[in-house]
Amino acid sequence: MSEDLSLGDAAKALGVSADTLRRWDASGRLVTTRDGRNRRRVSRDEVARLSTSPDRHRTGAGLSARNRFPGTVLSVEVDGVMAVVEIEAGPHRITSVITRDAVDELGLVAGMPATATVKSTSVMVERGAVA
Repeated sequence: MSEDLSLGDAAKALGVSADTLRRWDASGRLVTTRDGRNRRRVSRDEVARLSTSPDRHRTGAGLSARNRFPGTVLSVEVDGVMAVVEIEAGPHRITSVITRDAVDELGLVAGMPATATVKSTSVMVERGAVA
């Protein structure tokens, strides 16, 4: 059994996409080899190095989104089943419309730390500490 992983298996082990590993390879952040069919291979040692690297890109549990904005909740306006949450994240002010249930589950209130995660045209909100 080979000590090298396919790009897909390495991506799965690291919790990132194969495209992310291709970008890391192109930038020199990841060391790969090529097999006889010119497919990228990643050593288990390289996967271990990346999985313990302190500067490894963290996307959050179960999320593939890279655009995360940690900040502070400025306001929470609940009206019926929906709510508007405004977060100040550095120079950015992000507004998200989420369900009242989500506000209740997260316990969102003005002044608390939270992270807005932008995926495509949607903004998701997660309760968490300001980095």
